[in-house]
Amino acid sequence: MKMTKTLVLLLLVAAANAKVFERCAWARTLKANGMDGYHGISLADWVCLTQHESNFNTNVKYRNTDGSTDYGIFQINSRWWCRDGGVSTSNGCGINCSQLLTDDVRKAITCAKRVVRDPNGVGAWVAWRRHCQNRDLSSYLRGCRL
Repeated sequence: MKMTKTLVLLLLVAAANAKVFERCAWARTLKANGMDGYHGISLADWVCLTQHESNFNTNVKYRNTDGSTDYGIFQINSRWWCRDGGVSTSNGCGINCSQLLTDDVRKAITCAKRVVRDPNGVGAWVAWRRHCQNRDLSSYLRGCRL
C-alpha cells in the first residue's frame, strides 16, 4: 500500500512539472523569448516544428533506435545537446537533459537557439524538414493576435 501511494505521489509531481501549451500561448512564449526571426527562423516555423515534435508538450521523451533520447517540447537529442547518462557524446547546450522536461521552458528555448546556430540549423529537426520546410505556415499563427 505504501509503495502505491509513493508511486501516485511521484506521478503527480511529474505531471505537475509538465505543461502542454495551447498553440497561441506557445507562440506568444516563443515571441517573448526572442524566437521570432532568431537565426532567420520565423515564429511560424518554430510553432510548426514544436507541434510536430512534441505537440507542445514539455514532458515528452522519445527513445531513438541509436540509443539516444529526444527531450522536451523541442525534442532535443541527448547524443549531441544534453547529458542524460546514456549515449551522450557531446553536451552542446551544457545541461542535463532532465532540464528540458519542465514547464519552465527557458532552458529549452536557450538550447534550441544553440542547436540552430549549428551548421545543420533548423534542419537538425526531422519534423521541421518533413512538415514545415518550404510550406505555407500561416495557419500556425492564425488567430493568435501577436
